[in-house]
Amino acid sequence: MTTHPTLIKPPPPSPNQSPIEHVLELTHLNDINPNLFTNTRPLWHPPGARGIYGGAAIAQCLAAAQRTVPEGFLAHSMHCYFVLNGNAEVPVIYHVERVREGRSFATRTVQARQRGKPIFTTTISFMREGSGGKKKVEHAAVMPNVPQPNTEQEIDVLRGNNSPFESQRVEIANNDSPHAHEKRTRQWIRAKGRISEEGGHEAHLSALAYMSDSYFIGTVSRVHKLWRYNSSSVKNKQNASNGDGSQEKYKGNTNLGITPDVIRRLKSMDEATLRRMQGMDEDIIEQLRSVEIDASGNIVMRDQRPEIGMMVSLDHTIYFHSPKDFRADEWMFTECESPWSGDGRGLVMQRMYTREGRLVATCVQEGVVRLKQDGPASKL
Repeated sequence: MTTHPTLIKPPPPSPNQSPIEHVLELTHLNDINPNLFTNTRPLWHPPGARGIYGGAAIAQCLAAAQRTVPEGFLAHSMHCYFVLNGNAEVPVIYHVERVREGRSFATRTVQARQRGKPIFTTTISFMREGSGGKKKVEHAAVMPNVPQPNTEQEIDVLRGNNSPFESQRVEIANNDSPHAHEKRTRQWIRAKGRISEEGGHEAHLSALAYMSDSYFIGTVSRVHKLWRYNSSSVKNKQNASNGDGSQEKYKGNTNLGITPDVIRRLKSMDEATLRRMQGMDEDIIEQLRSVEIDASGNIVMRDQRPEIGMMVSLDHTIYFHSPKDFRADEWMFTECESPWSGDGRGLVMQRMYTREGRLVATCVQEGVVRLKQDGPASKL
């Protein structure tokens, strides 16, 4: 069957828009139904992921809903469920249902569908700006004191340079603690380029929603110091020569972003650069020192550790605190913690701050986090 990543041929990108605006651009199918939208441009399938990048579904659903509410209504909460893996080769249809129209609040549900099946669903609540009154109850969590982001643009070896946003890792707080729930994973993140004025605050909210899914459930693997790259591209040194002709499958799976070329590039970098890269925690950097590329081009690991067998998001919640008080194309600081994991699932909470320390969003995500087992792999 022939597939097309978009329903309508995309127009040339606007020179006035940032890369993330291009990625999240929607086409309104108003002639069919005023509540229908579709992705204007192909969606991203991250290396090693089971489907499209979840942040794209989150952000485009939000963008679609924002176009159906009256002027002056701002999104304040968004509750999402990932239902099926999205296919990057098939257009997504977003159907907005106008659940409630109130004087202070409006509610929308949005369902993302491919080939007639729902892949993602969300309920979004909007509040009329200023409807809380002049007298307010106010407090906010304080941003921790952390090193400022590096001014030079980093090369993201694992994610590639086509990503519409960039990030820089900050060392994990309490990383020496024996208790995973006490650790805090931290990073700086921002959209590349300059978000256009015509995009308004809605474009910044959609960009924040897109970036909020960046390495979110992966926090669980980081605080437990798990090997996060599928070992179908890695072979234990003691079993490297099995003589049964199966060696070829260990030469590096290009869908996992951990090919021999990637390993060589990572090993050639200085540690200061590695430490700023997303996902390159101290334990991974230490593990890289033990990784070798043999004469046949196989990736060989001397040291073994518990390995992720499956990691996929189940649900995602965003609370927007200050919808107009930030720019997504300026550095934002994020801090994640995992209060619990068990029974093949993990829970992560995230706070997002402006560079100046204003708390602009709080996010929660639960996902499947399963270790690689000795027996046959389990399925969702």
